[in-house]
Amino acid sequence: MRILVTGSTGQLGSALLNQLKDSDNQVKITSRRKPEGISHFEWVYSDLLSGEGLDEAVRDIDIIIHAATSPIKNSKNIEVIGLGNFLSKLKHIKHFIYPSIVGIEKIPWKYYKLKYEAEELLRNSSIPFTIARATQFHGFIENLLLSKPFFNRYIIPGSIKFQSVDVNDFAKHLIDLSKMGPQGRTEDFGGPEIMTLKEMAELKIKVNNETNKVLSIPLRGKLYKSFLNGNNTTFNHNLGETTFVQFLINQK
Repeated sequence: MRILVTGSTGQLGSALLNQLKDSDNQVKITSRRKPEGISHFEWVYSDLLSGEGLDEAVRDIDIIIHAATSPIKNSKNIEVIGLGNFLSKLKHIKHFIYPSIVGIEKIPWKYYKLKYEAEELLRNSSIPFTIARATQFHGFIENLLLSKPFFNRYIIPGSIKFQSVDVNDFAKHLIDLSKMGPQGRTEDFGGPEIMTLKEMAELKIKVNNETNKVLSIPLRGKLYKSFLNGNNTTFNHNLGETTFVQFLINQK
């Protein structure tokens, strides 16, 4: 099959390319910036918002894994407007795979609301699709919530829990889905264990032999409550294998 991976310079896109380089598929990649070390693949410049390069990127493609995303900057333009532009080019596509996030319809975070809006765009299109939701990546937890201690303390928001998953496990899951027909909305894909953020911080301290402590401060508001209620976790048995502590060890 002929597969196109969008967002090839991102965390998920990079994980996909690493696993697809030894596959029998013909793989094309597209992004605004050319990734390094991509001799295995054909790269095409494209811009979701302006539409530049999209026709060339999707030419002769059967399956698209849409890893392009922008949680911090220009989120509306990339997640919704850009996706709408992209979908208008895809009348011939046999399977459009859209990676999404567990609980986005219940968690009042702007980026998550845009991801849900993007899912609705795809559902209302005529393109055969699979929506595959995952829990937060291990790297999201480590880089955003446990990145730097303050005054020798990891300051964390109360007792919220995560079921973080390894990006490579999710990439493998998406590649497995590419071998199937369109599934619509699939079962959520989660990490192998549910832990409090405090427990995750303590694991990081132990693995890295740090002297830092953990300070837990309960917060208020709908966003905090939605995480406290576990809306970012899944009870499905569709799980990755790599634990958070294994991820931390691999980072060393």
